[in-house]
Amino acid sequence: MTIRTATPGDEHAIMSLIHALALYEKAPEQVKNTASDLAIHLFEEKICNALVVERNEVIIGFALFYTNYSTWKGKCLYLEDFFILPEYRRDGIGSQLFDRVVEIAKTRKVRRMDWQVLEWNEPALSFYSKKKATLDPEWINGRLFFDE
Repeated sequence: MTIRTATPGDEHAIMSLIHALALYEKAPEQVKNTASDLAIHLFEEKICNALVVERNEVIIGFALFYTNYSTWKGKCLYLEDFFILPEYRRDGIGSQLFDRVVEIAKTRKVRRMDWQVLEWNEPALSFYSKKKATLDPEWINGRLFFDE
């Protein structure tokens, strides 16, 4: 198993995993992104970063993240999505991938790392609890859509 920075050509495998994640989260119809757009965002515009997990030369997981900003804390890192194919879970792969993102956050000298997790996703809630993460039920997400 290898964890590495995504490179051009990985966007198709990452999009496949994004679709698998959307299906797991019961929202496959909400994915509007394309592999072409993802490649532009990752490798040309560089507005986000991704790590991929490879096993036997097949990408089986990814983490997509970007630097964001908090008026209270300053520079932060936002973990947009984090996903390992279900058949590869329980091998510690997710933990290693998450830890690698944490290392990147520390290297970037951010003051906070954020992500969201669905309230019904018990395996993810348990995973983040084991990582000593704060899961804050107080904040409500706000969102506007511009491409609907």
